[in-house]
Amino acid sequence: MRDAVIVEAVRTPIGKGKPGGTLASVHPVELLARTLDALVRRSGVDPELVDDVIGGCVDQVGEQAMNTTRYAWLSAGFPESVPATTVDRQCGSSQQAVHFAAQGVISGAYDLVVACGVESMSRVPMWSNVPPGTDPFGPGVAARYPEGLVPQGVSAELISAKWSISRERMDAFATTSHQRAARAHADGLFAAELVPVRTDAGEVTTDETVRPGTTPEVLAGLRPSFADPALAERFPQIDWSVTAGNSSPLSDGASAVLIASGETAARLGLRPLARLHSFAVTGSDPLLMLTGVIPATEKVLRRAGLRLEDIDLFEVNEAFASVVLAWQQETGADPAKVNVNGGAISLGHPLGASGTRLMTTLVNAMRQRGARYALQTMCEAGGLANATVLEAL
Repeated sequence: MRDAVIVEAVRTPIGKGKPGGTLASVHPVELLARTLDALVRRSGVDPELVDDVIGGCVDQVGEQAMNTTRYAWLSAGFPESVPATTVDRQCGSSQQAVHFAAQGVISGAYDLVVACGVESMSRVPMWSNVPPGTDPFGPGVAARYPEGLVPQGVSAELISAKWSISRERMDAFATTSHQRAARAHADGLFAAELVPVRTDAGEVTTDETVRPGTTPEVLAGLRPSFADPALAERFPQIDWSVTAGNSSPLSDGASAVLIASGETAARLGLRPLARLHSFAVTGSDPLLMLTGVIPATEKVLRRAGLRLEDIDLFEVNEAFASVVLAWQQETGADPAKVNVNGGAISLGHPLGASGTRLMTTLVNAMRQRGARYALQTMCEAGGLANATVLEAL
């Protein structure tokens, strides 16, 4: 069987996903195009050799419609002969793009492929693809779940209640995320992965949402974001402790990785950063929605033939603090190995870009810390999750 290896990985800084954010003036196609351009330039490969470009994007409407990945490739000035497609597995879209790309390499369908993602939540707000008055679920889902499904924030509250995770623990976790991200920036740990983005207001070189001065006391003053009287009656166990401070912010950003077969990397003189060792996807309860990271972790470790203790670093997407804390309780993972350079609560969560953003940060952290094995997992809307094991080479 052929190996699939990551030979380059880049990301933009992440901006606030609202008007006035540092990247809000940049069209999402252009944001991804600049990322792809940096990926190809840094790797030194001839773009004509790329077999496919697979990109993740969640709200595929408006400026993110019409196969955004294809037009980003063309906007970057690369060959028209190279195809591209855009996939949606919700927050795990670009991690799924990595899976598809690597599986294509392992099977022999590809020799060299780009996996990437983009989301401009300032220009294409969440739920833009569901116009008012429309039903994206249909009558069969309504019949199967007659009491109704709930928004992700309420799912995060249900997780907090089920695993007895206090507001104080979530705020402490969020504070640690900001501290780690601020320290990583100060120590230059993101330098190898960041692609500066030029805007009308100047060049953006750093993540906008990191708040070094965050403390548990500051976060304790924030109001719950998802409190709802009707849902409080339905779910009396919820104490409404999920806030903007212990959740990921709306974000803009793009990221990309270049994946090759081991033979192709050797032939082109490319240095592998990590081998894509094992993959797993899973479904879970769509009411809790965000707990799929727990069975996905178990499944990918089983497929990899590894134990939790074998993993040196973890990236678990910080959509909400309660998700990562519940995952830690169930798996027993060492918190010191999880999101060591901060996570989405501090760095941001540009939906379709987050999978390859986490992977870009993870492969660099592996090199910086001498890690052999690393595991990445993402919770996803609808009760889904991806998990990937990387091995250093």
